[in-house]
Amino acid sequence: MLDAHQLNVFVIAAETLNFTQAARLLHMSQPSVSQHIQALEQHFEQELFRRNGRHIELTDAGRALLPLARDMVSRSDNIETMMKSLQGEVYGHLLVGCSTTPGKYILPHLLAHFHRRYPKVTMACEVSPQRDSLQKLAEGDIHFALASAPLRPINDVEFCDFMTDRIQLIAPVDHPWSHREYIDPEELLDADFILREQASGTQITVRKGLKGLGVSESRLDTLLILGNSEAIALAVQEGLGVGFVSSMVVSKLVLDGVRIINVRGLSLERSIKFARNTRRPPTKAQSVFWEFATRDALPLVNDLQTVNLTAAA
Repeated sequence: MLDAHQLNVFVIAAETLNFTQAARLLHMSQPSVSQHIQALEQHFEQELFRRNGRHIELTDAGRALLPLARDMVSRSDNIETMMKSLQGEVYGHLLVGCSTTPGKYILPHLLAHFHRRYPKVTMACEVSPQRDSLQKLAEGDIHFALASAPLRPINDVEFCDFMTDRIQLIAPVDHPWSHREYIDPEELLDADFILREQASGTQITVRKGLKGLGVSESRLDTLLILGNSEAIALAVQEGLGVGFVSSMVVSKLVLDGVRIINVRGLSLERSIKFARNTRRPPTKAQSVFWEFATRDALPLVNDLQTVNLTAAA
């Protein structure tokens, strides 16, 4: 019968291609690593590594075994995690996808508070475009995602309201609009804009808001299209044009270097959702985190949101 520990030794050796380094990572002796590899080779009755002096490389059989061994080691780890959780402790690893500006500023605080409550749960945050983040969630590659509500429902993905993000128009401090209380919607056609890409949550919100005022996005004089709100804010601060960004970016990054411009009749807000995949049964750590993120953490989120909105006002 295959031994998960032996397969883990094989995986580390295959990834390092160095038995001495593998032994160091595994806290084992080099002869012990070699013995485990030899035992696997005897079990499969074929070589897994080709030795050439001090250098080793995977054989075809070794390359074929590697992804299967990784999968079995991962499953073994999941079994260990689940059994430890049954003892009353919350163990595990959480991978959270983040595709929004609020996520970058709010999510670290959320994860830190959760970790203090459940120190045996490890966590990682993966920042990627919203479309990629939701696709990874649907495919089960990440456990949760923080994103704007998608235009269409996604099979096996549940969304829960998390927070509201205010989008604000900002201009350089020396811009003609910078000292005015309001501008009229038609004046937007006279400025150079720095905008997000069409599929971003920010730009979808801006497009809908402008349409409500009778202003088509296509009529704006677009100077640049940038892939994140921070880049837009810095470009505005440098005087390249005006742009729409989250109030959190303003308060955290360019508060003293730009001016917030109020457009008569325009109020831009977008709903930020927490999402999870419902196709796979959640681990105990995942269930606890979902309850924490969608219920217990809301006072923390509201406090952080209030601080950011007050600073950007």
